[in-house]
Amino acid sequence: MNDHISVAVVGCGYWGQNLVRNFHQLGRLRVICDVDRNRLEQLQPLYEGVEICDSYEELFARKDIEGIVIAAPAVQHYPLAKRALEMGKDVFVEKPLSLQVEHAEELTQLAQKTGRVLMVGHLLQYHPAIQKLKSLIREGALGKVQYIYSSRLNFGKLRTEENILWSFAPHDISAILCLLGEEPTSVAAHGGNYLNANVADVTLTNCNFASGVTAHIFVSWLHPFKEQKLVVVGDRQMAVFDDMQTDRKLVLYPHKIEWLDRLPIAKRSEGQVVPLPALEPLRLECLHFLECISTRQTPNTDGNNGVRVLRILNASERSLKNQGSVQQLEDAPANYFVDPTAKVDQPTEIGAGTHIWHYSHVMKNCVIGENCNMGQNVHVASGVRIGNNVKIQNNVSLYTGVELEDDVFCGPSMVFTNVTNPRSFVNRKNEYKKTLVCRGASLGANSTIVCGVTIGEYAFVGAGAVVTRDLPSHALVVGSPARQIGWMCRCGERLHLSDDHAQCESCGQNYHLKGNRLNPTESSPVSSEDLQETKGAASGASLSPAATP
Repeated sequence: MNDHISVAVVGCGYWGQNLVRNFHQLGRLRVICDVDRNRLEQLQPLYEGVEICDSYEELFARKDIEGIVIAAPAVQHYPLAKRALEMGKDVFVEKPLSLQVEHAEELTQLAQKTGRVLMVGHLLQYHPAIQKLKSLIREGALGKVQYIYSSRLNFGKLRTEENILWSFAPHDISAILCLLGEEPTSVAAHGGNYLNANVADVTLTNCNFASGVTAHIFVSWLHPFKEQKLVVVGDRQMAVFDDMQTDRKLVLYPHKIEWLDRLPIAKRSEGQVVPLPALEPLRLECLHFLECISTRQTPNTDGNNGVRVLRILNASERSLKNQGSVQQLEDAPANYFVDPTAKVDQPTEIGAGTHIWHYSHVMKNCVIGENCNMGQNVHVASGVRIGNNVKIQNNVSLYTGVELEDDVFCGPSMVFTNVTNPRSFVNRKNEYKKTLVCRGASLGANSTIVCGVTIGEYAFVGAGAVVTRDLPSHALVVGSPARQIGWMCRCGERLHLSDDHAQCESCGQNYHLKGNRLNPTESSPVSSEDLQETKGAASGASLSPAATP
């Protein structure tokens, strides 16, 4: 990460001060800006070396500020973000991105046109519990997800410029979209206005998804105690994320339903606490913004993510005004590219900015993330899941059971399998094995990944190698069968260890080896351990000359 990135926080109210604190602790805060001069003068002594400014135009014109963090009232998000983008700044906007879908779409297009980073503060997507829960759902640990229930309740923090739906619900909507990987087909919202005639204080929103999942979102600022829970019910296990807990934030309940005499009987089981890293979600979110500025990668919660949340909020608002009537969500226009010679079967989910090129075929029920690139003659079988910013070169086939996390690189003509002992005359579809390629890994040209293995984060498979077993994170392997010959930095350069320590000659990142695990160590005011927890690492496109795919 660039050590010289400087940001300014615009809006220093209740939440803005949390952002000020985090960016200052990360050593990147240069200016705090607010129209309330008294507030600025009270805050400045708390943050050594930080300047104050009460003019947005003056701030946006400064050449020494790369990133603008906007935590002003929601009604100001659109004009401030637009002006900052026009002035060539990378922008982090607290939720919601704007109050109108059209304005959010305009900001997203402006960021793409100008090549600037646009990130939305959907904090829950950076929470370790949500990240772990997403992994559990993808791995099938919960079974088939049946419904999700969330509650975000408190007493106080009343607003008049926005109702409880717009104030609280964006958090849970963004988290549910992240967990399910799909958007609802319809929503219905019911609410009550108890303090002000035109401002809802309590709402319950129901979202229906094409997969059969139903989500219920309950929010209120007229509740006797604070509650922040999200419950995911699957047919194998149930998960409870309780953000008010300290040691039991995420608990799995392997409850079962047994049928006796054609009647369902509930069988309870003890809850199993899922260990989570003790990391502040807001810190991880701030780190991710800095990383996106440094690497020019697309944020996990980019403008398109903000638009999706706004479409649901707007539909919920319409339902509220029409006594809870069901609102159908129209399909958004395709914001990805498919070459006329390629074929995409439906239903399939494809993220914004993805390109699918000549003669490729994507079968139904696939999930493909944002900003992916699929070269010529790529085949994606039914049920395959692909993360964001994945690059798949020509003549690669991804068979059922393969999953690629964010930032994976697949070299030309590399091969996946999904059965260990295939026979043309024996049907083994029920024996498909899962292959998981973790974030940032690179698979060299003509390499082969035998099914049932996990390729660790930022691992590097050399050209022509045949991988038959799990690979640790950062491992460099070559040959047939693949053998490990070294370690790779997340940026794609080979590391040279001395006394179990190494520093990347390209990016300066430090590492230490413990057992068979290579761990980043602190090399700047930004903790490398924290950086590892954030989404969106380098894509691995900068490759070591010693093992270029």
